[in-house]
Amino acid sequence: MRAVRGATQLVEDTRDQMLERVAEMVTQVMVENELEVDDFISVIFTATSDLVSEFPAYAARRLGFGEVPLICARELEIEGSMPRVVRMLAHVETDRARADVTHVYLHGAAALRSDLTKVRSLPDE
Repeated sequence: MRAVRGATQLVEDTRDQMLERVAEMVTQVMVENELEVDDFISVIFTATSDLVSEFPAYAARRLGFGEVPLICARELEIEGSMPRVVRMLAHVETDRARADVTHVYLHGAAALRSDLTKVRSLPDE
């Protein structure tokens, strides 16, 4: 079992963008780590307090995660922290070594973990 991290940043708090960005993050975690939905044990999503348009877990459910335990929580409100961020911590069944797990950070959230060599950064529209 391994833990896989991910994060993405929304440009604005809309339901459509929440569903799009979270689905993109989850899908990219799956692609980068060669995972199927059945490989997921559980997923914890956190969102900053400025995101209220939709539950991040709903985007995963739309991808077929209906039988995977999912939960949403609030991110800590630390002064100066990045706004409009959704994070995920997924527990997965995989034979990959810890060093071979790819954590996915998209859009502005790529700046959150610049220490990771396997960070994905996408431009915002």
